[in-house]
Amino acid sequence: MRLSLDRVARPFVVFSERYYPDPFVFAIVLTAVTLVLAVVATPTGAGETLALWGAGLTGFLGFAMQICLVLVAAHALAHTDAVRRAIDRVARWPRNEPQAYALLVLLAGTASLVAGALGLVVGALAAIAVAKEGRARGLRLHFPLLVASAYGGFVVWHMGYSGTAPLAVATPGHSLEAVTGLIPITATTFSAWNLGLAALTLAAVAFVCSRLAPPRDEIVAWAEDAPGLPEDGDAGEDDAAQTPARRIDGSRLLSGALGLLFLAYVVSWFRARGFQLTLDIVNWSFVATGLLLARSPRHYLALIADASRTLGPVVLQYPLYAAVVAVITQTELVDLLSSGFVALASPRTLGFWAFVSGGVLNVFVPSGGGQWAVQGPIFLAAAKELGVAHPVVVMGVAYGDQWTNMIQPFWALPLLAIVGLRARAIMGYCFVILLTSFVCLGGGLLWVGAG
Repeated sequence: MRLSLDRVARPFVVFSERYYPDPFVFAIVLTAVTLVLAVVATPTGAGETLALWGAGLTGFLGFAMQICLVLVAAHALAHTDAVRRAIDRVARWPRNEPQAYALLVLLAGTASLVAGALGLVVGALAAIAVAKEGRARGLRLHFPLLVASAYGGFVVWHMGYSGTAPLAVATPGHSLEAVTGLIPITATTFSAWNLGLAALTLAAVAFVCSRLAPPRDEIVAWAEDAPGLPEDGDAGEDDAAQTPARRIDGSRLLSGALGLLFLAYVVSWFRARGFQLTLDIVNWSFVATGLLLARSPRHYLALIADASRTLGPVVLQYPLYAAVVAVITQTELVDLLSSGFVALASPRTLGFWAFVSGGVLNVFVPSGGGQWAVQGPIFLAAAKELGVAHPVVVMGVAYGDQWTNMIQPFWALPLLAIVGLRARAIMGYCFVILLTSFVCLGGGLLWVGAG
């Protein structure tokens, strides 16, 4: 008999469907909890806390723009003809239901290692493509589990190319350079132990997701009227009626030339600095690739316009989380949240406690860069005192950031906007993914020890 983990997932699914709030409500509740904790647990008064919160609302505007850019650029890239054809081909691979769920974890996880935003978009589009192909083949696929499996691949994003904490400490002039110097990504992202743990975690999550499907009479299939791929940006044009201006708008030469210009800049960056990544370079590399694969400037603009529909909730909620960060960092709450874990640590367990602490703080601060900025100084000071290698601490915080994204719905917003589901439909399965990834990531950090 095939192993089924439906009974394990069922309590979480029932709880999520009945009690899990909308992500915007989640952000409002976290804001209230943070304000109360700041007033009750620190010397800061209510008036001062309110002032800190209000001033913090604009604290992440620059970073928020970077995140919005990576979301729309990755979304546009994933919708180009070449990538869409590749997704459709991959969607034909599964021969049964368990393979479909496992494939989505591995596909979205691999894309997330390239860039977290790309993993979200590719995962969403692949979930729709696999659901459509499965229906044509007579497979009984539970669409919420397909989407949860795609989101589950995102649990390794901070271990890959766009991981903000490793990129931050590899960037000249970073805020902790006087303490750590520059930590090359070969010691963090591209270390053998990090890549091995990423592969192990993806394999474990893929196996678990392949066993979570509910009984066949409870399957929720993909709906025909659910959101799908956008219309082609160049479709419906009458070539004979095109004006010179419209022909220019539809010229691949122009979008390709701009793409080559971006690509030339990225190449020159690497030639001058070596393999040194920043969030901006990741963004420009996605813009370059998207422009080169687009049919024309008009086509690329249509893809960007379609991508923008996923940004509304992100734009609305980022100021709330920026204000939460301001309150946490300026009222000693961050010390309370992190120092207690540091006090428990030994040289072999500091990385593990950085992971757990990062996971707790990520619920309040779902931003890898913002989280590292507030936790990095505390754990690096402990690393120096205990003789722990800096990359262990960096990746410990990074693992915590990606881990609790499985129950912090902020980063699920772009994926959910594409597939047309509410967060509560997938969060029950995401709780199981949270537990699975804890074993892999936490156990891996205990194995790595002091580095």
